[in-house]
Amino acid sequence: MTNHRVATAAAVVLSCLLVACGGGKPTASESPSPPSPSAGQVAGPAAASRVSFYAASRFAEQVSFGATPALVAEVQAKGYEKWIDDQFALPIVPIDIKPAEAIYAYGPNDQVPQELMNYLEREFGHRAVGGNDQLRMRVTWSLSQFIVAAATKGELPGWVNWVNLLHRHAFGRYGELLREASVDSHMGTYLDNDQNRPKSAECQHCAPNENYARELMQLFTVGVLKLNADGTPQRDSRGRYIETYTQGDVEELARVLTGWTREYTSPRPPRNWGNWGKPMIPSTWPPERDAGRKVVMGKVFPAGQSTTKDLDDAIAMLMAHPNIAPFVSLRLIQHLVKSDPSPAYVARVGAQFRNNGQGVAGDLKAVVKAVLLDPEARRGDNPNGAAPADGKFREPFLHNMALWRGLNCTNLPRTNWGGLGFSGTQQPFRQSSVFSFYAPTDRAPGSNLLAPEQRLLTAEDLRNRLSLMESSSTWSQQTHTRSYPNLEAAGCDVEQWRAAFATSPRAFNDLLSVRYFRGVMPPTLRSNIEQIMREPWPPWNKEDPLEGAMRMIGFALATPYFGVSK
Repeated sequence: MTNHRVATAAAVVLSCLLVACGGGKPTASESPSPPSPSAGQVAGPAAASRVSFYAASRFAEQVSFGATPALVAEVQAKGYEKWIDDQFALPIVPIDIKPAEAIYAYGPNDQVPQELMNYLEREFGHRAVGGNDQLRMRVTWSLSQFIVAAATKGELPGWVNWVNLLHRHAFGRYGELLREASVDSHMGTYLDNDQNRPKSAECQHCAPNENYARELMQLFTVGVLKLNADGTPQRDSRGRYIETYTQGDVEELARVLTGWTREYTSPRPPRNWGNWGKPMIPSTWPPERDAGRKVVMGKVFPAGQSTTKDLDDAIAMLMAHPNIAPFVSLRLIQHLVKSDPSPAYVARVGAQFRNNGQGVAGDLKAVVKAVLLDPEARRGDNPNGAAPADGKFREPFLHNMALWRGLNCTNLPRTNWGGLGFSGTQQPFRQSSVFSFYAPTDRAPGSNLLAPEQRLLTAEDLRNRLSLMESSSTWSQQTHTRSYPNLEAAGCDVEQWRAAFATSPRAFNDLLSVRYFRGVMPPTLRSNIEQIMREPWPPWNKEDPLEGAMRMIGFALATPYFGVSK
């Protein structure tokens, strides 16, 4: 693709950022005969025959890593609620930790092969592209972005175990997830709770560490401001925001969480110093534990309680806090459906978090179903029914996975330099800090709309989106042709695209529309693609329809029509 066309595409995408997702929905004039809306609201499941192709494709974008022909057909056949229930019933299949344990053969100062270090991202990418348990995978991805234990500390087996922990609890109870996360060996390393000790005469080298206590409250459960049930912040009589907790509460909770350590009795390889995959245990040496009375946000932890009892009481305290329901609900809505939900939407989902109908709080199955079947989530199933604030930017990883799934790949393709088929601007589980890739409160430039994902949509990411398809190809100097062995090795259905491109611009655009634009590809984009395809000297080998098809897919998916999921 020429620099001029790259610059044009960049301008289009950046203009979308400035209007906060405004360009992502076909207008009435662009779609004179929109698909009929589907049912599937909270009030009752959709009849399968009433789920239109457009609605099923849109639903697929929210519950998976991208629409595929098979997934869209399955949603149409089953209806929303039945499809969700079937996903809940699938067995939990963890990422195999055995290959990751090959790292134990290397010493602490040895150079570990990059192929091994990429194991977690590669396996997660394969499942994101070709896995059947798409909803569990998508919820796991969502949880990993606000309960962060990044793969930037510790060792590979600990990273795999952490993702498996999230995967295991994605449809479980939130309190149990927090409990297990609190004693996870990788989390203990990442947020230093394995170092959290009271200073005493018996242990002069010990010191309190507040990292985990602070993030457990600030980022995982209740947040820094007191919230109403609909997620809006509370104010005092003078209009000021009210803090949820104080620095004193952080210090007291850190005291509550002292005394967790690793089981060090068995000999282990040097790189297994964290006893990865095994939960931390209470220390048996009294000086490593603060057994005194503590008070956190008004909750009294009596003196003399065990390490385990203090942790259990802390989790129960947080689960009972009125903030946790809107706090967690907002984050799941943002990651699955829309960046800027209405307070009423947050309140409805929060009510399910507080009580699933059977008196259980934190039931993630009930919460996820409420997020996906809410009227605000489903109103965009009719393109004329969507509100201006609906939708979300496709963050880099979701964009890349949707690209490969639209090609019907069965695995994550590699790049031509041996890397993995996703943008370097969002490497899975490698957040730069506990605050993740972006903050849930980030807003679109010049707007009051919440748009957290836009922080990642930089010029570098746009360049990656435009070049990702080309980076998966191989260029022959002898024949001056481009081949796509990496896509073929990943099971991608490239021949269908070659045939459509060779047939006519209309045939190619029809396939592009069905795979990536819910069957209603905007006429402006369709016209632009046809114009480029009809040029006498296009920016690809004119004798190679597959190269032309791959270039045009990359161009189309770099526009806001695909970059924003409404």
